[in-house]
Amino acid sequence: MIKFIKNFRKDDSGAVTVDWVVLTAAVCALAGAAYTSIQSGASDLTGKTETYLGTKGPVDPA
Repeated sequence: MIKFIKNFRKDDSGAVTVDWVVLTAAVCALAGAAYTSIQSGASDLTGKTETYLGTKGPVDPA
């Protein structure tokens, strides 16, 4: 039993897995935050462009 505990303490493959899981979760959270920021900015820009073009009226192709 003592040998098992010593080997378990020396084995760090579980710690590496936890590190990768935490790192992957952080990257996913950052990507989600960036997507949300870009989406709201793009929606605002689209609305402003629509308003601007609506005030100019139709263009005469002559």
